[in-house]
Amino acid sequence: MEFLLENILNLVGFLVGLGIGIMSLVGFRNTGSPTLFRLTIAFFSISIGFFVIWAGYMVEDFVTKSGSLERWIQTVGIGIQTVGYFFIAFSHSIKSFFPKSRYFRSVGALPLFLVSSVQIEHIFRSVSFILLAYGAIETMLSYFENKNKGAISVAVGLALLAFGEFLGWYSFVFPESILYPVSMTIKIGGLIALFIPVSKI
Repeated sequence: MEFLLENILNLVGFLVGLGIGIMSLVGFRNTGSPTLFRLTIAFFSISIGFFVIWAGYMVEDFVTKSGSLERWIQTVGIGIQTVGYFFIAFSHSIKSFFPKSRYFRSVGALPLFLVSSVQIEHIFRSVSFILLAYGAIETMLSYFENKNKGAISVAVGLALLAFGEFLGWYSFVFPESILYPVSMTIKIGGLIALFIPVSKI
């Protein structure tokens, strides 16, 4: 049941990311906005990442039937999503890769130092968490400065994506729990929150 749920959630993530990517592409063609161009790359990357993982589940379900998803497939999918998260963060006024605050640096790097063995997938998730958490903070700060209501939805979306990535990393600590499906659901919610301001362009 959990395997099926994860499969469905990855498919939903793929479709949501693809839909937002298409809307961003249409907006870019109409306006020529560099921000929309970066968002197009971001959402298509996230969509492809979800698709890779979903395709891996489908291959496992109908071909290999090993009972578990190959780790390298999930790593590739998460890596592609990380590229998308970078472009999302970059599109929403990230000024540098790491925040100036020592406190935020320590929080952002926390997942890297909590793992027992640093694997590529953990690194991808940690980088994603850093980008998304800092992007959410920067976006909220910009809202307080400019009072742009769209920034609230963006900040919520980035925060949900960051929280989803954190739970996704934490699911490795408790592999038999429902943390991974919960993290997927939260990430999809974050994508939908990001869709709101994009749809108004």
